[in-house]
Amino acid sequence: MSLIPSFFGSRRTNVFDPFSLDIWDPFNGSFAIPSSARETSQFANAKIDWKETPEAHVFKVDLPGLKKEEVKVEIEEGRILQISGERSKEQEEKNDKWHRVERSSGKFLRKFRLPENAKVDQVKAGMENGVLTVTVPKEEVKKPEVKAIDISG
Repeated sequence: MSLIPSFFGSRRTNVFDPFSLDIWDPFNGSFAIPSSARETSQFANAKIDWKETPEAHVFKVDLPGLKKEEVKVEIEEGRILQISGERSKEQEEKNDKWHRVERSSGKFLRKFRLPENAKVDQVKAGMENGVLTVTVPKEEVKKPEVKAIDISG
């Protein structure tokens, strides 16, 4: 959800919105604008939830009407999760009379920088009822060993 509303209908590169098309790195607060941002359509605003559990980072993406063959999940540059795809425009027949067109079509692309503890070689993805779920397991955090020192004297 955007902290600042968009009055022009697009959140594609809103620097105040960590879930926009920009690569958001929540671990250092920086942004990088991908060159492909100009090629994406309004559908790029695919809604994504990212939660962290003790075992994994879980991404849920609403992609109603898309098949798993129309969606790609990739890890690029080592730790950047990229979710992309395309919704095709419906074929128009000559005799059709459209009264309203609200569903969006076109390409979408979202990128997220994963934290250091992400096991990028064990990423799993599944799609059910128009919701893509991407699970990125986390490495176990080793607690530093504490050794008590006797004080002489």
